[in-house]
Amino acid sequence: MFLPWEDVDLASLSTADAYAQERGRELLITIEPWSWARDWRVAPDDLLSGIVRGRYDSNMAAVCSAASKLKSPVTIRWAQEMDDKAGQFTWSYWPAEGYIRAYQHVVSVCRKSLPHAKYMWSPKGEEGLEAYYPGDGYVDVIGLSVFGYETYDMLELGRASTFVERAKPGYDRVVGFKKPIVIAELGYEGSDTYVRAWAQETNKPQPEFPKLTAAVYFNDREVYPWPRGVGRPDWRVANHPLD
Repeated sequence: MFLPWEDVDLASLSTADAYAQERGRELLITIEPWSWARDWRVAPDDLLSGIVRGRYDSNMAAVCSAASKLKSPVTIRWAQEMDDKAGQFTWSYWPAEGYIRAYQHVVSVCRKSLPHAKYMWSPKGEEGLEAYYPGDGYVDVIGLSVFGYETYDMLELGRASTFVERAKPGYDRVVGFKKPIVIAELGYEGSDTYVRAWAQETNKPQPEFPKLTAAVYFNDREVYPWPRGVGRPDWRVANHPLD
């Protein structure tokens, strides 16, 4: 699940917990350090300085305190895809050293009320992500984002991509940190043939990824348009019911 730490609906945590309990699942809680109301967002430098000075400690503590009351095992994923330079996230404008300071500060705040949770560092998988690694003491698991969009593939590659092809660059960049690896955001959209191929590939172990332990499907429409004018992919599985 995704939460902003401004104007956050903490009641949604209990709803997600009940859903997970019924299905024997764990909870991955992505906390985004902003408001989902774009008019309320602050500049990157102001957000960074505010975090390291403790201005937002109460925001993080409120979410973590609420999460500590849940019955399901919890993983906290904070400020994801910091290595993505497409401009989607305020925190992706921070220098690597600034991101590390902020991440370490926030995890330290959260651990006060949620000491037994796992903490996920979650780059997108881009070249240079290594500079943002906050240290073994602050990372229990590493998350990556992997998406396949057939329309975009045809423009960029002239053919359909595969899950292994899209996941391998990011995986190879993080495997040296010797942490369990999760696909924290997975999605695929295209023809039925394309979707079926991706579904089959992602639902079985791949020899290229021995440290990959799980994948979490992003069952929603993309929030921001993709490059090359291809619009917003719709990752929802209901669009392509498979046998």
